[in-house]
Amino acid sequence: MFSWRHRDATHLTASDIVLPEERLGWGRTIGLGMQHVVAMFGATFLVPIITGFPPSTTLLFSGVGTILFLLITKNRLPSYLGSSFAFLAPIGAATEIGGPGFALSGIILVGLLLAIIGVIVHFSGTRWIAAVMPPVVSGTIVALIGFNLAPAARDNFVADPLLAAITLLAVILTSVLFRGLVGRLAILVGVVVGYVVAALMGKVDWSAVEAAPWFGLPEFTSPTFDPALLPAILMFVPVVLPLIAENLGHVKGVGQLINRDLDPLAGRALFADGIATTLSGVFGGSPTTTYGENIGVMSATRVFSTAAYWVAAITAILLGLSPKVGAIIFATPAGVLGGVTTALYGLIGIIGVRIWVENHVDFSKPRNQFAAGVGLIVAIADFTLSAGQISFGGIVLGTVATLVIYHLMDALEKLRGPGAEARPDHAPPATTPAE
Repeated sequence: MFSWRHRDATHLTASDIVLPEERLGWGRTIGLGMQHVVAMFGATFLVPIITGFPPSTTLLFSGVGTILFLLITKNRLPSYLGSSFAFLAPIGAATEIGGPGFALSGIILVGLLLAIIGVIVHFSGTRWIAAVMPPVVSGTIVALIGFNLAPAARDNFVADPLLAAITLLAVILTSVLFRGLVGRLAILVGVVVGYVVAALMGKVDWSAVEAAPWFGLPEFTSPTFDPALLPAILMFVPVVLPLIAENLGHVKGVGQLINRDLDPLAGRALFADGIATTLSGVFGGSPTTTYGENIGVMSATRVFSTAAYWVAAITAILLGLSPKVGAIIFATPAGVLGGVTTALYGLIGIIGVRIWVENHVDFSKPRNQFAAGVGLIVAIADFTLSAGQISFGGIVLGTVATLVIYHLMDALEKLRGPGAEARPDHAPPATTPAE
């Protein structure tokens, strides 16, 4: 597993690909590993800042989770497991209900469910997932998670509008003016620019940074569970759906880039991410998912060596063992978070729209219109259903609405027979409809 075949970089052309089982010289491999650390860092450290979890713990277990992923997939699927933004809304709600430990129990639940689904997929394949979550459903669920978080971005933005605007402008300009790796790191660049401006304006509290040691174990938080709050844990269950979509999308994306069928590894990928999320939740870290940012690095460099990901994982573990690094991250002002999350949450929503576009979802079909439209409205308006002390928010209700409406309308249309699905007079039939 650890015997990568060496490729001589001097003989590589621009079109050559370094495969997962290959590596360049160790000097170049370490450099590529550092690139992957930079690529994942901006998004990975934002989740613990937003949720209040210790950043050092998150970094440590993102590295540990990546190593587990590489081991479980037998070094055949290059990936970095960074922090998942899909959990932000339920973590926030659960923390208000029962504290951080209660939120961690929800993370563990999702991790275990994802691991179980991974085992099922490994033995049964992915066709049943496509039937349950066609593109219109998966795209809607991803989109509603991002748009549901809009109020959180607003609250941080108004805390310091000037600093937030500077940060947001830095994100936008970086993505427009720079190509390659720098352009892909627009979120990280925006955070750095906002942080520096805040420091110059005297808006960064350095007291915790000065007190933190350079080396030491991160802060571990134990999960707690209150049987009386059991129904509240259910708010985490819909998060499993975007995690499945992200992992399967990663498998497909890497497979296309290296011209290999990696579908047989889909179950292993889901299981590995589930185990990594569970382990992180047990010790107080953020949940994990496969990172598109790192696919971008591989696409740009054409180096898919898993050796580089071992370097990235070990580096993240070392960073996690520095409380001072965690304190520096945690000192990020609210205004900086407001600027970057305004962009980031919007991008998460647009990823869902992109799923619709790339799969040619036909929105002249009523079932697609109602499933997506109702689900988005429920999530964006953050509809809430309360039962005693427990409440279910927009993400849960929007996900349920999308699934129920789509499959109910689909079943009724099939019962009515061919030609039963009416189209609006103004909408021509799509040439390549997708469900």
